[in-house]
Amino acid sequence: MTRLYFVRHGKTQWNMEGRYQGVNGDSPLLPESYDQIHQLAQYLKNVPFAHAYVSPLPRAKTTADVLLKDLEQPIPVTVTVGMREFDLGKMEGLKFTEVAEKYPDALHAFRHAPGEYHAEEVAGESFEALIKRMQPVVLDAVRADATGTANLLFVSHGAALVALIQSLLGTPIKDMRKDGGLTNSSVTILEAHGPNLPFTLLKWNDTEFLTKPLEATDTI
Repeated sequence: MTRLYFVRHGKTQWNMEGRYQGVNGDSPLLPESYDQIHQLAQYLKNVPFAHAYVSPLPRAKTTADVLLKDLEQPIPVTVTVGMREFDLGKMEGLKFTEVAEKYPDALHAFRHAPGEYHAEEVAGESFEALIKRMQPVVLDAVRADATGTANLLFVSHGAALVALIQSLLGTPIKDMRKDGGLTNSSVTILEAHGPNLPFTLLKWNDTEFLTKPLEATDTI
């Protein structure tokens, strides 16, 4: 059985400010995030990874670089645009409070009722489009696992990973927020018996290894 480990990047300045980053925005990791990534690496140290698939956006790429260095394994890395965050269009760069004023319907749907989200309202990317570009990265990676027992690592972004993971579990778009969001530096683990969906959930948003008490801005 192939195991898939999905890691959300470390907390950034914009995460702390409650600001949407999306695919075109970015901000540095906070100093505390490096400690949390080290803790994640310690948690995963006994997992032999066969391959890592990483978003090219700096916050995810930096997270992956630190994590992989700590793991001290010769892990092949594929940096792929398929693992990027949602394109949030006009919401990017704005604080959640500003988005609530300008695009209240879009914000509510995106965060609480994905089935009602109309991406064109903010010139952004739809859930369907995101899943269409992200799923093939995962399915091709599972398909490439000739052993059927590999551990695969994916380092990406909160909103994108929620949609991707739920899609791999067979969850309808309207229910994709049913388990809540993902925390910075968290890991979610799935199991696959080949590339045929749905996969099986083993752990959702695991943060048991983090020593710092979680804050509201840690999870999206």
